[in-house]
Amino acid sequence: MTAETHTLSTDGAEITYDVRPGDGPTLLLIGSPMDAGGFATLASHFPDRKVVTYDPRGISRSKLTGGQTTSTPEQHADDLSRLIDTVGDGPVDVFASSGGAVNGLALVTAHPEQVRTLVAHEPPALPVLPDRENALAAVQGIYDLYQKSGAGPAMVKFILSTSVKGEIPAGWIDQPGPSPEDFGMSSQDDGSRDDILLSQNLISCTHYEPDFAKLRAAATRIVVGVGEESKDELAHRAGEGVAAGLGVEPVTFPSHHGGFLGGEFGQMGDPDNFAAKLREVLEAK
Repeated sequence: MTAETHTLSTDGAEITYDVRPGDGPTLLLIGSPMDAGGFATLASHFPDRKVVTYDPRGISRSKLTGGQTTSTPEQHADDLSRLIDTVGDGPVDVFASSGGAVNGLALVTAHPEQVRTLVAHEPPALPVLPDRENALAAVQGIYDLYQKSGAGPAMVKFILSTSVKGEIPAGWIDQPGPSPEDFGMSSQDDGSRDDILLSQNLISCTHYEPDFAKLRAAATRIVVGVGEESKDELAHRAGEGVAAGLGVEPVTFPSHHGGFLGGEFGQMGDPDNFAAKLREVLEAK
């Protein structure tokens, strides 16, 4: 499928998106802070569908135009709503990964009529966790460390937080750990504070509280996915918490948090089996 690239002006952003033509129902693939490039492999498994990918506001080709340096799930949801209107053929099916899954929940909350099925894969909405106070404090600590010491030390803590098995202990952010050099990064602070993950979306995404009453009342069919290999990890547990809030059972997908990746960003999941599971879920009645 050859993608056609377009732009769309929204409130405070210039959004770039790609459309791969197909005769079947429109499938929107969204991530955050991951851009459209992360869905190249997954999109190739749906040649029968019109597949739409995009770069979220402030990421890669999509630029912020309103002077803001942070973005909220509600703003991302408004961008997505306008994108769906522009592409047409609604309501659409949506596969949403990670922060994109949080934005997908915000989209359905505000515009349920635009989404037929939302597959929200491991949304890191930490307020749903039983250890929410410790988890939110850990993320706030990562943000504060970034503001104080730069990307290297903060990214190490972020990577470690995503792989903690089970509940986050109190004071986790202050526990000693490896250095940035152990992860191939520098400890030197270059003075910049514009990292998309650590600055623009980190707090607003992870602190998002789903409106379960509105989500349960929506006509949209909402499926919550969790990774087979990511059990007990932070985003997996949050996915289970979102599913519980919706009153549904989570659906297990092959591989890990990025199980659909086929080498994008140097990461490999199980894209063939992941795509097959996604197709099964989308086509279920």
